[in-house]
Formats: sequence, C-alpha cells, structure tokens
Amino acid sequence: MGYVIATVNMKGGVGKTTLSVNLATCLAKHHGKRVLVVDLDTQISATLSLMSPQDFGKSRKEKRTLRQLVYKAVKPDSPTNLSIQDIIQPYICTIKGLDLLPGDIDLYDEFLVSEMLHERALRDGDSNFIQVWNNFEKQLVRGILQPIIKDYDFIILDCAPGYNLLTRSGIVASNFYLLPARPEPLSVVGIQLLERRINKLKESHNLDGPLNLRLMGIVFIMSGNILSGRYYQQVMQRVTEDFTPAQIFKTRIPMDVNVSKAVDSFMPVILNNPNSSGSKAFLKLTQEFLQKLQVSGGIYQAPEAKVNLANLD
Repeated sequence: MGYVIATVNMKGGVGKTTLSVNLATCLAKHHGKRVLVVDLDTQISATLSLMSPQDFGKSRKEKRTLRQLVYKAVKPDSPTNLSIQDIIQPYICTIKGLDLLPGDIDLYDEFLVSEMLHERALRDGDSNFIQVWNNFEKQLVRGILQPIIKDYDFIILDCAPGYNLLTRSGIVASNFYLLPARPEPLSVVGIQLLERRINKLKESHNLDGPLNLRLMGIVFIMSGNILSGRYYQQVMQRVTEDFTPAQIFKTRIPMDVNVSKAVDSFMPVILNNPNSSGSKAFLKLTQEFLQKLQVSGGIYQAPEAKVNLANLD
C-alpha cells in the first residue's frame, strides 16, 4: 500500500509544485520507487513541469485528465468508460516508475457538486447538508486513487493554494502532508492558517487515528537575497517557536536560477540540470524525506538508495 503525500500551503508562489515534481523524480530515479504525481491544481503547473503543452493538449482532447475522474465522482451515471489506469501517463520524462495523473484547467463545476449533494441529501433523508458534504469530500480523492494506490510506493498530490474542495479532499486522503514555505512573513501566515484549517479538518473528518494525517515537515525554499533580509531571523524564530525541530526539514532549497529555467524544458531541474545547486539540494532533501518517514512510527522499512553527491560534480 502506497503512501499518499499532499504538498500544500494556503499561499501560492512558495515552491509547492517545484517541491512536488522534484521530490517525485528523485524518489523514482535515485531510489527506485514507484511514484505517481497527481495534479490537483487548475493552474496545471505540475502537469506542465512534467509534460509539454502539446502532449497535455492531446491528453485533454482525448479526455485523459483528472477532470474525467472528478466528473465521474460527481455524476456516477456519466457515460465515460475511462478508468484511472487509462488516464495515468506512465514513464514521464522517460523515467521508469515516474507516472503522472494530469490535471486540467477546468476540474469541476461547483454548481454541479452542490446540486448533486443537495439531491443526495434529499434522497437519503439527511437534513445535515454539512455532513453530506464532508462525506463526499472525504471520499472524492480517496475514491479516485483507491484502484491504483497499491501500485505505487508514493502518490504525491500537488494541491492548489487556498482551501478549495480538491485541496481539502486531497489533504483528507493523505497519510502525510509537506508544507513548502519561503522564510518571509506572508509565507509564515500561510503556514499558520493552514495548520488551523487542518486541525479543524481532522475534527470534522475524524482524522486523529495513529496512521492518519500527519505533518511530514516544513520545507524552506529560498528566494532572492532573503538570507540577509531584515525579517529572516524574526520569521525563522517564529517558526521554530511553533514547530518542533523534527517538523522542519534541515535541508533548504537554495535560490537557483536553474530551477526556474527547468520549467521551460517541461521537466524538473533534477533532470534538466543535475549538477546545479538546486538539484543537489533536492537529492539531499529526498534522503531526509525517507529518513523522516522511517522514523515516524517505524512504518517505512525498505532500504533507501544512497546518492553520492560528489559524483554529480
């Protein structure tokens, strides 16, 4: 049974997609893991970080995107015959074990969702519409992933910023969540808001079991000359007061123009420029990620591959 990991922050522009696709690529390429990236964001940044616009356009024309699976969940009687196995794109960037469930610029219609849930509440005689909504939210992403969860070691959900239906459902479906952030005041506000929301989500969706949703850690992704900024020490102090050392990744992703340039090649920097400082940081972060997973309850016992960073110089 694979682990589902949500990458999430209330604030956009904090490196969420960059973290998702590079972590997934490192796990597949350097640790031999079977990894699926699921793009839950209508900005389709994760999708376009792993495949070209032309290939995405072809998939969308063939209705091989996440949209079809979400629509099937909303309208179970819809005529589509495509399964999640039909929609997943295998061998992304020619990496064995790295697959993608492409997102879409139009994932779901809020009106259709509300209408469906209202009809369901009336049909079942349930006057508690909030509970009906919560039940759907709890099962949406989880139900989509259920047929293939055993096929992967890791399923990484690239969630949209904010707190929409798919982001909440993705969080609820996850075993762990990663919290990418920049050491800036507004980014820290995003962390605090998300933690409050997740605590409420745990209560409303009964996610307090020992194997249920847990914070894997906060990953700091640097930007500009932030290390010498006047807010840096204040921001870091605030985070260390709110979280334990075990909840903050020691590895930090440096400011590296190659990370941004990699987007133009529609592949992660770990493949586009493996000798860059950003790539080496993601390799180190992935090793720390696997170590954290092993420590958190002793669940993960598979031996991890060791990457010799010196060989990449």
